[in-house]
Amino acid sequence: MSIMQCGRAHLGRSATNENGLELSAELIESNWDQITDSFDNMDLKAELLRGVYAYGFERPSAIQQRAIMPIITGRDCIAQAQSGTGKTATFSISILQRIDTTVKKTQALILAPTRELAQQIQKVVIALGDYLNVECHACVGGTAVREDMAKLNEGPHVVVGTPGRVFDMINRGALRTDGVKMFCLDEADEMLSTGFKDSIYDIFQLLPADTQVVLLSATMPTDVLEVTKKFMRDPIRILVKQDQLTLEGIRQFYIAVDKEEWKLDTLCDLYETVTITQAVIFCSTRRKVDWLTQKLHEREFTVSAMHGEMDQAQREVIMKEFRSGSSRVLIATDLLARGIDVQQVSLVINYDLPASKENYIHRIGRGGRFGRKGVAINFVTTDDLKMLREIEQFYNTHVDEMPMNVADLI
Repeated sequence: MSIMQCGRAHLGRSATNENGLELSAELIESNWDQITDSFDNMDLKAELLRGVYAYGFERPSAIQQRAIMPIITGRDCIAQAQSGTGKTATFSISILQRIDTTVKKTQALILAPTRELAQQIQKVVIALGDYLNVECHACVGGTAVREDMAKLNEGPHVVVGTPGRVFDMINRGALRTDGVKMFCLDEADEMLSTGFKDSIYDIFQLLPADTQVVLLSATMPTDVLEVTKKFMRDPIRILVKQDQLTLEGIRQFYIAVDKEEWKLDTLCDLYETVTITQAVIFCSTRRKVDWLTQKLHEREFTVSAMHGEMDQAQREVIMKEFRSGSSRVLIATDLLARGIDVQQVSLVINYDLPASKENYIHRIGRGGRFGRKGVAINFVTTDDLKMLREIEQFYNTHVDEMPMNVADLI
């Protein structure tokens, strides 16, 4: 079947641009709004849940809260969400839940636009499936065809690859598709705009008729809609808007600290205020985190610390203590700003301002829909003033000097 025959008639409302090309006037609108806001409530296999937490996930992202459950039930699904929102783990967790590792057959096929992305997805699948003994093979160009064929003959449970090499392997009979029950297109918009369309359509034709199709894309151009119309059955559509993080409801203050070395005393003066609630204190480097933790311990303040150099087991213990409330103050680096669930934290202290403006919202922002109030306090030396002004401009926000009654605001 030629591409031109595919999907054109199915595109619904359409218009024509000045070049006579058909444009789709249809946008993806969500038709699914159920949210599961904890991995514990997703009915995942115990070994998979263990893998999810061992990987360092605390709580599902916006796309994960919405998409994992319908995918697990076997429904076709289109998820539109920006890069960096947790799409890879969304389909990886869903696939791992649905495959039967006792059957030595390829049961899930994932396509990605680049070798690097395919290999990255493979790593995520293997890490999340660590306790499931899952076999996942990356089938990409630039590697020895013979080795690829040997690996595929063993029947890895999950194959992730680029369209050209995957199609070639199916044609050679090395990648058998009779056991495939899930087909996933990651970064579909990018893939369909880079000339992979023919191979993708050809692969579709070679899969079992009842294969579940999951499609992830940051945008929904006509090419993507064409695929969804042609190959998906009554799909669940999930649209996650870009601005999940917001500064709304967060009071932001600064404390002018003339010299870097005065920050420690300033923090100690604030300490009683800090422990009214749970607080996260951000430092710019791992060394600074260790130094500040030691200094506060010397002054007999109770704090815990977390940074990227710690192994996963250590980080898990610390996060568990913090989540349960037995530890009230956590000192961390930017690396963990995105990973820490700040929902339960109503005070964030930037001991050092972040090196990049973008990280400011990841440190202090939260999903606006939670509607919780919060306070952020920035320690600002003379050298930091320029950065503080840049942050204010960048987020169109205002940071006031800290009032005496800050404890009442927390």
